[in-house]
Amino acid sequence: MTEGFLPVSKKEMEELGWDRVDVVYVSGDAYVDHPSFGSAIITRRLSAFGYRVGIIAQPDWRDELSITEFGEPRLGFFVSAGNMDSMVNRYSVSKKPRRTDAYTPGGMTGKRPDYATVVYGNLIRRVYKKTPVILGGIEASLRRMAHYDYWSDKLKRSVLLDSGADLISYGMGERSVIEIAEALDAGIDVKDITYIPGTVCKVKSLDSAYDALVLPSFEELRADKLNYARSFYTQYCNTDPFSGKRLAEPYSDHLYVVQNPPSLPLSQAEIDEIYDYPYMRTYHPSYEELGGVPAIAEVKFSLASNRGCFGGCNFCALTFHQGRIVQTRSHESLIREAEGFVKDKEFKGYIHDVGGPTANFRHPSCEKQLKAGVCRDKQCLFPKPCRNLNTDHSDYVELLRKLRKLPGVKKVFIRSGIRFDYLLADKEDTFFKELCRFHISGQLKVAPEHVSDRVLSKMGKPESSVYETFVQKYGQMNRELQKDQYLVPYLMSSHPGSTLKEAVELAEYLHRTGHMPEQVQDFYPTPSTISTCMYYTGVDPRDMSKVYVPVNPHEKAMQRALIQYRDPKNHALVAEALTKAGRTDLIGYGKNCLIRPDRGSAMERGDKGPADKRKSGRQVRENTDRKKDAAEKKPGKRKTIRNVHRKK
Repeated sequence: MTEGFLPVSKKEMEELGWDRVDVVYVSGDAYVDHPSFGSAIITRRLSAFGYRVGIIAQPDWRDELSITEFGEPRLGFFVSAGNMDSMVNRYSVSKKPRRTDAYTPGGMTGKRPDYATVVYGNLIRRVYKKTPVILGGIEASLRRMAHYDYWSDKLKRSVLLDSGADLISYGMGERSVIEIAEALDAGIDVKDITYIPGTVCKVKSLDSAYDALVLPSFEELRADKLNYARSFYTQYCNTDPFSGKRLAEPYSDHLYVVQNPPSLPLSQAEIDEIYDYPYMRTYHPSYEELGGVPAIAEVKFSLASNRGCFGGCNFCALTFHQGRIVQTRSHESLIREAEGFVKDKEFKGYIHDVGGPTANFRHPSCEKQLKAGVCRDKQCLFPKPCRNLNTDHSDYVELLRKLRKLPGVKKVFIRSGIRFDYLLADKEDTFFKELCRFHISGQLKVAPEHVSDRVLSKMGKPESSVYETFVQKYGQMNRELQKDQYLVPYLMSSHPGSTLKEAVELAEYLHRTGHMPEQVQDFYPTPSTISTCMYYTGVDPRDMSKVYVPVNPHEKAMQRALIQYRDPKNHALVAEALTKAGRTDLIGYGKNCLIRPDRGSAMERGDKGPADKRKSGRQVRENTDRKKDAAEKKPGKRKTIRNVHRKK
């Protein structure tokens, strides 16, 4: 295994005594050798199996020479857009360019192209006509089959076809990339590698995928959105490694994109091994002059204790990417990593996080999952926790206690999401108490997302009453501990199912509870989520029922403004929203009102008469003040200050 950073140039390759690399890894992110970066895990994994890996980070996609730094690799190119989908990375939900890129040196923007996976694949293919190209990372994973693309507002083909690549390694990839490399190393033509779990390939016939479940063709998907909804839900129900079927998506009579079932979950020993690789745990030194890579700051002293999530939020892509089966690292592995923090001169004694997609998931949701997989037709937590759900937090509690006792560690924070309905389902309060006592820095961030049960059902989140129970219990717990700690709720506007009525309901809740959210997330239709399918098709793919979808930018702006109704800049939008929703009773001076009337409006005057016949409260006060001033200046009526001084 290569010690130190992997080579990023031909010069560094030659310094290692290599004349050629086996694999060139192309990434849309800067090179950061830290296990929070997928590129670092995959390249270290390949290196651990004896393959020579060179890295080309953020190549200039306008220059074909940028992809030739190492020449033609012996086995092929492995390509990733980076830790994020390149379009999410580059654009806000309003489709405006972001000002910074945390995965680029100095936070600069413009170092990666739109649809980076497709662009990099075509760049390589123009230079190296026959060299195998394997796509990976979250962008390729979530775009592996036909998918709705929010930024172009259309249905797109599998990224495998548009990129000119040969294979996709989807999901976390540690198993499939090694199987792909070993197959190529054995001399198997990349076109014949059609059988590896966790991969997507393209074939001319279904002879090699005779047992595949054939989905509607791409033309059928484009012709009818309901076809897409049905096809998407079939894919969603086949994301389990134990029960998932092989799927085939036709593009013509002689072209099919075939998705093999997902890779099996890693054992704890395998995950420990991956996190024990000799990562440098920082960015490549060549970025130092540019200010380093900002993204490292959030993760450098954080511990990833798990992967996978059985929470099942409909707006989240984790089911499609990491899957629903939770996999964990051992206490020993996590403690070794934490002990390494203490030796770092920049460590101040604070472990920033111990978690993952959901911090308090430290084991599969039930015992049968590692043998039979997750249930196809129901979720673990939605709409109610399953009766077979294992809600035991004892392993997580024990881990946190061990970390708190480490010499040099002052505080262990939990900043990953806490699933509050899962926490409430635990009959023991030990974790809840220790969470409040030891692991919060003044405020706990949770994600109720909304308060309308109608919207929550479309989100795959628990009913609002569950969150209310959690709020009350959290407050009681902190009072018992004599802690002055608060909840910061994450909220989402404009999710499918949310009309102005539900948006007003959320605003009323915020008014009633006194919350003043500084940040609000508009629903962002990212590829391959149930919520995005609703957004595109107007139906819930789970039962094909119709769903109201706020797509008009002005309506979305109104829904967002309602959540931040206290901001004076939002006054006009809030007033318009309340009027359209038939809730003008919330405009006025009553204790339940969200905003005050506009100056001079009929609502402020209190009637519907013309403005010149009624005076506003402010006008009355101004007239009264003028009368008082006039009275003070009249001799014999009132003594002015000047007259008082003269008498003295």
